[in-house]
Amino acid sequence: MRAAEALTLSRISRRAALTLSAAVFASGLAVGAASAADKAAMLLPGSVNDQSWNAIGFAGLNKLKEMGYEAAYSENVSPADQIETMKDYASRGFSPVIGHSGRFLSAAQRVGPDFDNTWFIVASAAQGAGKNVAALDYNNIHIGYLMGVLAAKLSKTGKIGVVSGLEGLPNVVQYVGGFRLGAKATKPDIEVKVIYIKDMEDAALSKEAALSLISGGADFVYGKLNAAQMGLIQAAKEKNVLTSGRSFAHVAAAPENVVTCTIENWPAMYSAAAKAIKDGTIKPELTMYGYDSPAGSGADLKYSDAKAFGPAVPDAIAADVEAVKKKFATGELKVTVTKEDARGGV
Repeated sequence: MRAAEALTLSRISRRAALTLSAAVFASGLAVGAASAADKAAMLLPGSVNDQSWNAIGFAGLNKLKEMGYEAAYSENVSPADQIETMKDYASRGFSPVIGHSGRFLSAAQRVGPDFDNTWFIVASAAQGAGKNVAALDYNNIHIGYLMGVLAAKLSKTGKIGVVSGLEGLPNVVQYVGGFRLGAKATKPDIEVKVIYIKDMEDAALSKEAALSLISGGADFVYGKLNAAQMGLIQAAKEKNVLTSGRSFAHVAAAPENVVTCTIENWPAMYSAAAKAIKDGTIKPELTMYGYDSPAGSGADLKYSDAKAFGPAVPDAIAADVEAVKKKFATGELKVTVTKEDARGGV
């Protein structure tokens, strides 16, 4: 199989990934000044074709490939396979080994001490660990809060909702809690209902949850799911309410209903981490991006490359959201989120 074919693989089982991903995807892909040691591997919790979280992670791996790294990946990695998959890549000289989800932090903490010469990078984790486990994330509170402000201003019923997975995960607490706090700060009497589902990849389940929120009066449904994001969008389109996406493909699926997308710049964050590894400046801690970070926001709200919001957002409301963003950037606005803020229910 040619390298170009490997780039278009839609699904690779964990076992197939271990035997094929490094040999096929990485083979012959090194360019520029890469040395034999420049090998990066990525573990993803879902499919690279989900048009959401996993797709943007895969774009980050492709960015490393453009920088000269050989690249390998395993998609749909189950919790039971995380440790063994990380060990396999580390034993074959891959560094960094990237877990594209905070769910990989525990595995990285377990494997890290056994591979002193390997850096493990975990996305959306709350902390680094040991001597060689680093974490990356953008400020989910910022994004969640801005979306809460936007949803509250757009809602006509006074009821909005969230569909999320991974209840209790730190970054989920941040964006769900941020959403609720942003909405309440905008309209104190607004009703914010949160439904947690068990699977970030299950579009049918997320659609069912969104329809439940809509039947209860919600006219804006928010979420940050993986493949399940499309279920949220389908529900919003069918019932003609507003929602948000995680890629421009989500805008294309429902341009009248998707008002903006959380566009995450994981290619920039991963390339910065890879450069820090080469420079010897990386540290086993969390690097946090945000509107108040000199390193950049890490994510932003975009409807297209040219504008932040779609036609459903009046200019005055868009300006209000931008004003809140500027308050984050200057430090005038600081928001702390608790688990109670991200609670399920109303």
